[in-house]
Amino acid sequence: MNETHASSPKAEPLSAARAVAAGIDFAELQVGKHGLFWNEYRPEDAACRIWQWRDGQARCLTPPTFSVRSRVYEYGGGAFCLTDDGLVFVNEADQQLYRQSLTGETPEVLTSNECRYGDLHFANGQVLAVEENRDRHRLVAIDLADGRRHLLAEGADFYAAPTVSPDGRRLAWIEWNRPDQPWTATRLMVAERQSDHTFAQPRCVAGDGAQESLQQPRFDDRGRLFCLTDRGGFWQPWVESGNGLSPLPSAAADHGPAPWQLGGCTWLPLGEDSYLASWTEGGFGRLGLCHGDGSCDDFTGDYSRFRHLAQDEQFIYCIAASPVSSSAVIAIDRQNRQVKTLAGGVAPLPAEQISRPQTLRYPSGSAEAHGFFYPAMTGDTKPPLVVFIHGGPTSACYPMLDPRIQYWAQRGFAVADLNYRGSSGYGRAYRQALHLSWGDVDVEDACAVVAYLAKRGLIDGDKAFIRGGSAGGYTTLCALAFHKVFRAGASLYGVSDPVALGRATHKFEGDYLDWLIGDPVQDAERYAARTPLLHANNISVPVIFFQGELDAVVVPQQTRDMVTALQDNGILVEAHYYADERHGFRKAGNQAHALEQEWLFYRRVMTLAG
Repeated sequence: MNETHASSPKAEPLSAARAVAAGIDFAELQVGKHGLFWNEYRPEDAACRIWQWRDGQARCLTPPTFSVRSRVYEYGGGAFCLTDDGLVFVNEADQQLYRQSLTGETPEVLTSNECRYGDLHFANGQVLAVEENRDRHRLVAIDLADGRRHLLAEGADFYAAPTVSPDGRRLAWIEWNRPDQPWTATRLMVAERQSDHTFAQPRCVAGDGAQESLQQPRFDDRGRLFCLTDRGGFWQPWVESGNGLSPLPSAAADHGPAPWQLGGCTWLPLGEDSYLASWTEGGFGRLGLCHGDGSCDDFTGDYSRFRHLAQDEQFIYCIAASPVSSSAVIAIDRQNRQVKTLAGGVAPLPAEQISRPQTLRYPSGSAEAHGFFYPAMTGDTKPPLVVFIHGGPTSACYPMLDPRIQYWAQRGFAVADLNYRGSSGYGRAYRQALHLSWGDVDVEDACAVVAYLAKRGLIDGDKAFIRGGSAGGYTTLCALAFHKVFRAGASLYGVSDPVALGRATHKFEGDYLDWLIGDPVQDAERYAARTPLLHANNISVPVIFFQGELDAVVVPQQTRDMVTALQDNGILVEAHYYADERHGFRKAGNQAHALEQEWLFYRRVMTLAG
């Protein structure tokens, strides 16, 4: 790690409102004969809308009364697809499919039922989708002409990524059953179209009985089937062969993230064993056009993260971000590699006032952990530290401009953004390190980073704070309950009682705790040892909580019980509940309020401590 300390005084630090306003994000790039399309989220009204780029101009297609967002598996994804003359999207309010032309007419409802839809894919006059009816999931096809529904596959617990070969003869998808998660073990399935236009009994191409995670199946123009699989230790491109799957030449790195959401696209086969892909090396994203002979044309440029790839004859399109620029839709000229920003990419601060990520690789126990260190931009040479713990927990943080991190750096805090053991982006073995170890190795990594940075003189080890959302909130509470490292902490919709979570959470994560901790009956002692609520009397430092009242993933009672336990023990506690938020805050006012209140809380704690 580059052990330097940045210092750039500033009269007016980044406000919480400005930090949140800069959080515009993009998803689901798709390119077709009518131009480039993407889904754009804006914090100002928490809505998601489809935009079209054509002839050098961008225009919003979604009417003000609609928001394009799926809630399948609660985390959604794949909320729209292009059709021959327009698009079909999932309306957030009712989770139904709507058909929209490109000429300005009001969208027409295509389905009307109690189901949710996601992972949309258009082929041969039909919209393929994952259909969710309470706890039952299927693959279906909806006729675009009249809305008739056709069942494609059922029987598995979960489905994802339906796709059809260019000639329409083969349908491929990903499926998995409980207790597996999509990042532990899935199956790649294929069904052949019959003479009556129905699909025959599917066959399993890969993953049958094997512990491998497959994702993002793709057909090339010749009808060959490709996918990402981690059977070689990383999510890498493989192609269907006579013996199942064969590997393509690729970097020994993850070419996709953990598929928490549907509809991801981090690679595209282009024929002749060449492909466009993004992958992660040392936490930093790469983008390249890779060839069958092992060579690769590098299109990374100044960016450090790439998502949702698309391409045409002239351009490579993607959603990209860098340490000094927020998420943007960009077009890269395939010939001269010049980059054009189509939307986003605006930083809330001048480049010289932005704290840059430095790679963290540090010892933790007998292992090594990863993350990124952001120096404080003002204040002491040994500043206080805020440790960021991402959710998931099988997710990741990235070295890209995050206005929230800059908010802290502008106020004299250093930040350690951790990819603790169990995070994705460092291969299957690192990801699997969390198996039966949640609340142990992640907590160890969170505590170890404080000692590591303090030893190098980069922070004041006696002024360390820890914060996290969802699973990150659980790690935060465990760190406060079982270690005396942090001055205070913040739990945002965090888990305080894993056993209660297992009883109340949704189907997608219904068995996740068994993998993370163990069987709640057979391993009751392990659960008890790692339940912050049962050890609330061990927490001796102040804690602040933030919770959405509509949260169906970590229900509000998790927060209320922990708050009550700490208050009964005389601990300084502050709690904020948001009546109109679900799991993860989306409204600008609520996000800004939470960010500012957390900072004020830490400042109060430091003042009380003298």
